[in-house]
Amino acid sequence: MPRLYLCRIQPVSRLISFVFQMKFENLSDLRVLVETARGGTLTAAARVLDVTPAAASAMLKRLEAQVGARLFERSTRAMRLTPQGQTLLDYAARALDLLEEGASQAQSESGALRGTIRVAAPSDLSRSVLLPWLDAFGREHGGVHIALSVSDRVQDVRRDAVDLALRYGDLADSQLAARPLATTHRVPCAAPQYLARHGTPQHPSELAQHRLISLHIAGRRETRWTFTRGADTVPLPVEAALSADDGAIAHDWALAGAGIAYKSALDIHAHLRTGALVALLPDWTGQRYALSAVLPSNRFVPARVRALVDHLAARFALLSAEAGSRRG
Repeated sequence: MPRLYLCRIQPVSRLISFVFQMKFENLSDLRVLVETARGGTLTAAARVLDVTPAAASAMLKRLEAQVGARLFERSTRAMRLTPQGQTLLDYAARALDLLEEGASQAQSESGALRGTIRVAAPSDLSRSVLLPWLDAFGREHGGVHIALSVSDRVQDVRRDAVDLALRYGDLADSQLAARPLATTHRVPCAAPQYLARHGTPQHPSELAQHRLISLHIAGRRETRWTFTRGADTVPLPVEAALSADDGAIAHDWALAGAGIAYKSALDIHAHLRTGALVALLPDWTGQRYALSAVLPSNRFVPARVRALVDHLAARFALLSAEAGSRRG
């Protein structure tokens, strides 16, 4: 089974080693850094840590003196991380998570996994595939709490304090750690009742005569679908009758017979199997892309997060094998 890998390994700075050299009594200073970055102000950090704003400010100044670098640019409204602050934050947040997990493990006689896993995943994938898998993982590991954030917006795994994000396509940030889970492709699909009324297209060009359901990707409505057959590639300009920034809504519209959607095969596999949706243009292949598990770093990965990634990787492998046997 493939392991987590870094897309590009960065040189280790003295800020990184500083995290490991800190004395335990100074760990609260790191928590001020983390909470200030999350809340945007020292007042927000002080509220979370149950200290006064003056105490939080003193702790941050002490940390900056220890590091020998300015960690925030101050303004009247908010505090913005400097490049040095961002570097230290990335490692401090992971280190504090590991310390929390270690304390939980030390308190557990059985060595059972404990703690929270913050997961971010696309809307339709979550509803169509992930929910029962996450539920099964939670039943197996009763000490783990899963906090699922469902959105088609690409979340920043560092800024948004996400432990694990599932993402389609290429990774824009080469410093993130990623593990490939599956390779999929988009499939034009429609409900049987829609095809009974409007007919079944036999060529990508015929889709232009149909009601199309498009998605908003990265804030923009898609205007082109691509199909490949052997050496032939057909780019189809899309004039959609319906569009949404939520993949699950596009899925629901297709199920209701509102039109033809261009969906990930992973998202619709269950409804293709039951016949609630029909895959169109079987001789053509839609856009291909990967699904990856993305983490802030592969240096500091809590055991509970590694276990969940392994769990999902095994489930996606079974799903891919099932889909391959149906095609065969």
